[in-house]
Amino acid sequence: MSILVYIENIEGAFKKSAFEAISYAKAIGELTQQEVQALSIGQVDETELNKVGKYGVGKVIRVNTDKLSQFQNQAYAAVIADVARQVGATSIILSNSFSGKGLAPRVAAKLEAALIDGALELPTISGSSWEFRKSVFSSKAIATVETSAATKVITLNPNTFEAKEADTPISVEDFQPSVQDKDFSIIIKDIVRATDKVALPEASIVVSAGRGMKGPENWGMIEELAEILGAATACSKPVSDAGWRPHAEHVGQTGLAVSPNLYIAIGISGAIQHLAGVSSSKTIVVINKDPEAPFFKVADYGIVGDAFDVVPRLIEALKLKKG
Repeated sequence: MSILVYIENIEGAFKKSAFEAISYAKAIGELTQQEVQALSIGQVDETELNKVGKYGVGKVIRVNTDKLSQFQNQAYAAVIADVARQVGATSIILSNSFSGKGLAPRVAAKLEAALIDGALELPTISGSSWEFRKSVFSSKAIATVETSAATKVITLNPNTFEAKEADTPISVEDFQPSVQDKDFSIIIKDIVRATDKVALPEASIVVSAGRGMKGPENWGMIEELAEILGAATACSKPVSDAGWRPHAEHVGQTGLAVSPNLYIAIGISGAIQHLAGVSSSKTIVVINKDPEAPFFKVADYGIVGDAFDVVPRLIEALKLKKG
């Protein structure tokens, strides 16, 4: 028996969420005394693969064929299930990223495994019983789920488990999967990414703004603040509905749910629909000129003031601190 962790790459590079998944799998391996192996699909060079060893996993299974150079949901799920059978994996770990959300149910179905999606921490293990805590109802509540299934597919929420370095010698083994033509019935021709920006679901810091910005022409200072902090930018639903910002930046109940270490909300009142998508943030800072704004009730820190006065001052202070 072993543990298999799928490490997702974006254009040949592993993101922070991949290293978090590796560390999570390694920690479960220590609890269960099982070997952990990593699986990489797609075109990833040796230098990038060697980074896996820095987080304590000594073996990477590499699948690199022309047909699999671009992400394909059905085909990648078939490969993960195939490799899991080959190595006798009883736990398959993925990041609960956009891709992971689509892969995990398919892998679980192929392996007839239990699916634990959105795990927040390590399981409590007692014999064959594994107990997990996960977020539910758009992160408004925490559920405790238990499974005794022999095989488990687990997705880990980004920014909930620290990636811990534990330098280990690494070996890379190439694997030729048996992928059928039916797995390519739907083909993704191209994926366009904003490579100059921090990916919102994985961001450790998010700077978000709402209707208090008064219009899209005022977003320059939000982007400047985000750039200084190395943060991703986000917005409330009314802002994306009005076309001020792209829908990909909308966080909330009907948008993306994020769990950064720091969430800065500027000019957002804090309606329950928005809070549902950000409530699992570790630290929330609110800037709003309305002292009665609901967001202040859940904020760790709050500044009552006009964003057009506060944010420029904050930018200048950060510039001075950075020298």
